Amino acid sequence: MDDVDTVIGHYESSLEENRIAAGLGRLELLRTQEVLRRHLPPAPAEVLDVGGATGVHAAWLVEDGHRVHVIDLAPRHVERVRSDLGPLGVTADVGDARHLGADDDSYDVVLLLGPLYHLIEHSDRALALREAGRVVRPGGLVGVAAISKFASLFDGLARGFLFDPDFRPIVEVDLAEGQHRNPDQREHWFTTAFLHDPHDLRAEIEESGLAILDLVGIEGLAGWLGNLADRWETPEGRETILYSARAVESEPSVLGLSGHLLAVARAPG
Repeated sequence: MDDVDTVIGHYESSLEENRIAAGLGRLELLRTQEVLRRHLPPAPAEVLDVGGATGVHAAWLVEDGHRVHVIDLAPRHVERVRSDLGPLGVTADVGDARHLGADDDSYDVVLLLGPLYHLIEHSDRALALREAGRVVRPGGLVGVAAISKFASLFDGLARGFLFDPDFRPIVEVDLAEGQHRNPDQREHWFTTAFLHDPHDLRAEIEESGLAILDLVGIEGLAGWLGNLADRWETPEGRETILYSARAVESEPSVLGLSGHLLAVARAPG
């Protein structure tokens, strides 16, 4: 099974979309919303959500008044978008971030909030970024999410996987090469992925011809602290946790502490 089949199999057999839909997992969702909303054009904008999964971001974008089309590799995701969000006007097709079917200059905003997670080779990530730059209109926005290079180390420590002797070699490769693989398909050890150093993410985006407006860490330390789950359930606790992420979101020395990075870039023109 090649990497693409492995990734599709992971998402076809799991409910990864539930990860940010409830509890402390919503920290990632709310922070992604607030960072993107700083830069999104007034509604209605034409948004292409590449790797949009079951529409977790398309849902709030359409509620904000935008027109959204979702592209995803996994057929199950596309069917969920069509059934759940089709009545709201969201459309969806199976597709690949490296070969978008859209015309040049056809969207105001292109979101890559998942594809770079699973494109192991630099050439494939570069192609996906160039495709986003091709289909977005001159001066339009491209949002790019990445997983931090240190995510498996921190997640392994927080959830105990790092104490399993089989997990340590995976982390060592992640730290050395950024290429995360779960050869035995162990539960909760994720699937084939590329983990970005923040500096490398910036370089890849700039190499594609896009100008970075924002590059932030999404969750900060709070994303690794499962003991905050009860605090998250109160308005005061939730606001404090969000404050902790905002306070250091752009601090270069701790960008990689966040499990996820988010860049917002502008196309030339």
